[in-house]
Amino acid sequence: MSRETALDQRLFRDVAGCFATGVTVATLNVDGEFRGMTANAFTSLSLDPPLVLLCVARTASAHDFFERADAFGVNILAEDQRPLSVLFAAHGPLEQPMGGVPFREGELGSPLLEGALAFVEARIVERYQGGDHTILVGEVVDLGYSGSGKAPLLFFSGRYRHMGDEVEA
Repeated sequence: MSRETALDQRLFRDVAGCFATGVTVATLNVDGEFRGMTANAFTSLSLDPPLVLLCVARTASAHDFFERADAFGVNILAEDQRPLSVLFAAHGPLEQPMGGVPFREGELGSPLLEGALAFVEARIVERYQGGDHTILVGEVVDLGYSGSGKAPLLFFSGRYRHMGDEVEA
């Protein structure tokens, strides 16, 4: 039995699900065609230079677009934006550009969703293959946040969550 198949995949998913994440919609513009997908495998990577990391499953309907893209946007969702997460988690292209969700084009042309808690737009500087995912490293060219004071949408143990009480240090 190979090392890759020795681990129980369900157990691995359950253990990985114990790590709470934010929920984002990763977006891109390839030759004027806008695409987006729900992603929680996103993190800051470096402050100097400012880099972010985004992982895209090779089975994702938007994967080929991420392979061809020069840049991507990451829209961090607020706790009341679960419907956007569900919309962009759908497999296959949406009927309208970005599912009819209002957006503006960022400096590099990436769709940035109106009402998102925060956004990052990055130029792709590296691509790596990591198992069944493509790992994108992006150099941040623009970013911002809404200042709405809303809490982020979270994902934990296979379910959407919201923040609870602050834990005292």
